[in-house]
Amino acid sequence: MKKVLVLFLAFFLPLGAFAADREVYVFNWSQYIDPAVLDLFKKETGIEVKYSTFESNEALFAKLKILKKNGYDVAFPSTYFVERMRRLGMLKPLDHAKLPNMKNLNQGLLNKPYDPDNAYSVPYMWGSSAIGVNAKVVDPSTVTSWDDLWNPAYKGKVLLMDDVRDVFAMSLRSLGYSGNETDPARLKEAYKKLLKLKPSVKVFNSDSPKQPFLNNEVVIGQIWGGEVYQANEENPDIKYIYPREGATFWADNMVIPASTRNIDHAHAFIDFMCRPDIAKMNCEYVGYATANAKAQEMLDEKTRNHKAVYPDKADLDRGEFQTDVGEAIMTYEKYWELLKTQ
Repeated sequence: MKKVLVLFLAFFLPLGAFAADREVYVFNWSQYIDPAVLDLFKKETGIEVKYSTFESNEALFAKLKILKKNGYDVAFPSTYFVERMRRLGMLKPLDHAKLPNMKNLNQGLLNKPYDPDNAYSVPYMWGSSAIGVNAKVVDPSTVTSWDDLWNPAYKGKVLLMDDVRDVFAMSLRSLGYSGNETDPARLKEAYKKLLKLKPSVKVFNSDSPKQPFLNNEVVIGQIWGGEVYQANEENPDIKYIYPREGATFWADNMVIPASTRNIDHAHAFIDFMCRPDIAKMNCEYVGYATANAKAQEMLDEKTRNHKAVYPDKADLDRGEFQTDVGEAIMTYEKYWELLKTQ
């Protein structure tokens, strides 16, 4: 009788009721994965990837906040949004026993303050913001500190990122504070120091900060390492310097939202992404630094040894990953608005 009932249900239930058991819902940044990887995952596992994209951490957060069930299985937030979502109960804890390929990851990127012991996240791609210089105009050996941006010799020739957290982190680090500072007095101090730099700033640019260097509009400034790597294809004189106070680091991570439809498929997808051959495919397609140490070893020598993309351990240890600053972000934004309108 049970066998007859099963056959009856199989005949009359919609095919989608069974197809859903072989699907994983993924929410990622635009153009942030090799499409061939999605096809390969289905070929090897039989699980189809239902893929959607977002344009900002804020958009990702807003979407996941309203989904209570039947949401995404895997999402890709940046460091400080991992921390925020973890605190708000928006993430499922990871079962590391189901993620054996985590052994391939760069150990220097694990167990960071935004997610101790990587209980909720696995790093995917990462990078830094530090100092860029045009070596034809500025001798790189003379630039060792964030404070060098305040040198009057560079008045009107300085680039700053158009990003409140990155810019304030630079100023805070130059004062000896954490780039994740929440003390209002210290944030005000950082703001006042930035006001002194403002007359030297030619442009704020986060869309393509390499372009002002390539256009010879600026000779020194704050920039992402990946942008310098890309700029070097046109101008090898653009150099990247990790300041002695430390660079600001970020990582985009794979997490399992609390509204996951299938937590086993989510783990399977994350583990697949941690395979060295797959991570190499994604790294070469996307153009940012892979968090996979084994995949990094497989890259061509020029790419894997480019310090703007892959800092050494000393530079990594001196730096600091961005974490969530909670309600203090309102103070950051207040001073940011004042800085931009001065």
